[in-house]
Amino acid sequence: MARRPLWVLGINAYDHDVAACLLRDGEIAAAVARERITRVKHDSGFFREPVEYVLAAAGIPLERVDLVVRNSYLLPVPDLERILLQSHRPDQLSARERKEARASPLFLAESDRVETCSHHLAHAYSAFAVSPFAEGAVMVVDGVGSHRADVTETVPPADDAHPLAREAESWYRFSGTKLTTVRKVFMGPVKGGLADEFWMLPGLGARYSRVSTYIFGHWNRCGEVMGLAAWGRPGAPPQVVTRDGEITFPDWPLELDRPFLGGGDRAWERSPHRAHREDLARRMQEDLEEALVARARRLYEITRTPNLCLAGGVALNCLANRRILEETPFENLFVTPAAGDDGVALGCACYGHLARGGGKRPPPLESAALGRAYGTREIRAALEKASVRLAARTRRVRDPARAAAGLLARGRIVGWFQGRSEFGPRALGHRSILADPRRPEMKDRVNARVKRRQGFRPFAPAVPLEHAKEYFEGPGESPFMVLAKRVRPAARDRIPAVVHVDGTARVQTVRREAEPLFHALLTAFGERTGIPVLLNTSFNVRGDPIVETPADAVECFLETGLDALVLGDLVVEKRPLGRGLASLFRGLAAFRRTLGSPVLLERTARALLEEE
Repeated sequence: MARRPLWVLGINAYDHDVAACLLRDGEIAAAVARERITRVKHDSGFFREPVEYVLAAAGIPLERVDLVVRNSYLLPVPDLERILLQSHRPDQLSARERKEARASPLFLAESDRVETCSHHLAHAYSAFAVSPFAEGAVMVVDGVGSHRADVTETVPPADDAHPLAREAESWYRFSGTKLTTVRKVFMGPVKGGLADEFWMLPGLGARYSRVSTYIFGHWNRCGEVMGLAAWGRPGAPPQVVTRDGEITFPDWPLELDRPFLGGGDRAWERSPHRAHREDLARRMQEDLEEALVARARRLYEITRTPNLCLAGGVALNCLANRRILEETPFENLFVTPAAGDDGVALGCACYGHLARGGGKRPPPLESAALGRAYGTREIRAALEKASVRLAARTRRVRDPARAAAGLLARGRIVGWFQGRSEFGPRALGHRSILADPRRPEMKDRVNARVKRRQGFRPFAPAVPLEHAKEYFEGPGESPFMVLAKRVRPAARDRIPAVVHVDGTARVQTVRREAEPLFHALLTAFGERTGIPVLLNTSFNVRGDPIVETPADAVECFLETGLDALVLGDLVVEKRPLGRGLASLFRGLAAFRRTLGSPVLLERTARALLEEE
């Protein structure tokens, strides 16, 4: 009789980047963030959709799951659910979701099969458990984690803090499946009122989010701060993080009194304070890099291991990651592709499997394609709509990689939809928008015509691993696009569309064994052009999540300046009429998305009521 597999479900619950991950005997069966399903960026709320998604991908009912581990950085999930049941917090639990939650066996669950893991511990498991290292160190740095009172791991006595202090950084040592905490950095409680948002707290991630709020009006635009930093002048304004033996956070300088007050990107770009904001972005980025390099050196002194794993939202800062790898004694670096809070779902599942289930480590993570795949029937259904046939023509090809390479070599901007969707914020050759990096104008074309985002933002190159050193300097692979490298001076004129103003690029190195089809595309493009590098950006427009389904991909294709779309072995190219109707399709798509999504409809209605 065959042994019954052990199923463990991990959930990041209620606040931003709600997600679910399912393990089968320690191997990742599926993982997804709620935003990919609801089409609401960084979506919060109840976790019904991602849980149903991963269970359906594995083909099992919830009753088959042996252990469920959940986390919310706000509070332990049972405490949070009691509060949400008795209060009106629509961002965490809307009126519609309240009904769904009360019908779910996972809401207010009283079972020994359902438990809670604290925030940084989940981040740590999301990194080391799927790393290629048998032993090493882990550094978790993010905006805010659990309260000290809710931390479920043993805290070193020297790092103990007020029960209401919040996690800012956590350092660990691991060997095999054993994880040991070596240091915790907490942010003390603050007075309420105007100072109770997390970005007002004294932590590295929190301070970076405060800069994001000051420059762009939102705490969660840290990636844009990183891209903007290269445009600033060195040395100004005053430091926002200082390092004098120990890292400290001075009071917010009074000179920083010109926050962005709204009006959209045009108002931001035309503002007389733009240079001031560019300078602040540079200062924050430089301060963060110096602090993280100092932290990593100290962690190495404690652990004396060559291997470092990073997790938490700050681990997505690819410039800081490069400096850690180049300027500290650590020789090897692993950053989980879902380093932010969506990855907490993976961490919860790995914690359940290893710490609670006593299982073996999962296989090292070589691909971020952890979502579900879509078959020919679903692709055909998306393409057979009358509007699609009117705007585009479709043909089947024997070799999608060679067909796409030919289009790209002719200057076409191509949507590339293949296989399982990626888990995390980066498109890594499954849900990508691709373009020719040899053309200097391509950066502005993709930013303006397709992504509809600010012109200062750079694009990433994808390159076969075996060719990476021909174009980029510095150690380390970067399969998940979380490591910046300097572009070799001799190569900058060959791939100008992916070289940032500071001479760096956020590289994706592609192994043939891990991503065979995407590697074949890069190789085919190299055979045609002599340059096996492509501009690779996420398949979405700014403000939307990365496309998940064939229908999402077709919709994005029709409403943007994409020239072609490759779904499986089908190539879709716009007719002249289709190119002229993009703005009409854009309006229709926005209307359909709002009507078709209860989440969007509810939030739109709430916004209109608040306007009144």
